[in-house]
Amino acid sequence: MSYVLYGIKACDTMKKARTWLDEHQVDYAFHDYKSVGIDRANLEKWCNEHGWQTVLNRAGTTFRKLEDAQKADLDQAKAIELMLAQPSMIKRPVLDLGDKTLVGFKPDNYQAALA
Repeated sequence: MSYVLYGIKACDTMKKARTWLDEHQVDYAFHDYKSVGIDRANLEKWCNEHGWQTVLNRAGTTFRKLEDAQKADLDQAKAIELMLAQPSMIKRPVLDLGDKTLVGFKPDNYQAALA
């Protein structure tokens, strides 16, 4: 089965995830949401599965540079709008396994999900 790995090409965590998948001979397609974009349906799916607080990368510089008003009173709808406007705010990587997704990269989680 082929999976889809969502993220940004230049991200160090993405490089670790791609290396892990390659070393374990996992077939996947890479979707760079910074250059190709991301659709609302995927963001809604990921937020419904993991919670918008997990999917929105609040530690990154893109989020930290936002005006305080944009950061105030966040909820899922507002978080999705921010991520659609600036995909760099999506936590990465997101590995779509078909029936579920993994957000972030932890080798143990990948091993368990793909065993």
